[in-house]
Order: sequence, then structure tokens, then C-alpha cells
Amino acid sequence: MRALLLGAVIAGLTAGAAWAAPRTYTVPDPTAQLRPPKDGSLAAGYEAAQANCQTCHSVDYIATQPPGRGTAFWDAEVAKMIKAYHAPIEQADAGAIAAYLAGTY
Repeated sequence: MRALLLGAVIAGLTAGAAWAAPRTYTVPDPTAQLRPPKDGSLAAGYEAAQANCQTCHSVDYIATQPPGRGTAFWDAEVAKMIKAYHAPIEQADAGAIAAYLAGTY
């Protein structure tokens, strides 16, 4: 009985080690780019988005968000990136990024 139990434990550990092996993934190249703003007043937000957003994710993520959602949506999204994901975005840049995204996407 002990031998059977010991065999089951060893088999379980061996299977667990196989599942824990490192995996590699090939990530596709990004296909979207941040668009320069048509409105010159959004230039600071464009530059802040270039400097901050692509540090953690591609522009593809931004481009897949529902279009025309407005400043409140983008304010909430940028706030979520800061609070939930600890994105190191300065408060002044956060507002500029949200305004740029609301005016562009």
C-alpha cells in the first residue's frame, strides 16, 4: 500500500514539474500606431501617450477600445492603468493622455 501511495505521489510531482516548465510565445508585431493629433492643443497628450502607454502595451490595445467614448471614458481608463496596474504616469500627463485619446480615438 505504501509503495502504491509513494508511486502516486512521485507521478503527481513529475506531472506538476512538466506543467511548470517555462513556455515561450511569439508575440505578433504591433500593427497600430498612435496618430498625430489634428488639433495642436492635443500635442502634449500625444507626446505623453507615446512616452507612457507603449511602455506596458501596444497601441493595438488602445485602437481596439470602442470609438467615440469621450473624455470620461478615457479618464477612467487612464486612472485604471495608474491605480490597478501601477502605471508610472504623472497626474498632469494623465489628463493630457485622456484628452488626446478622446479627441483621436
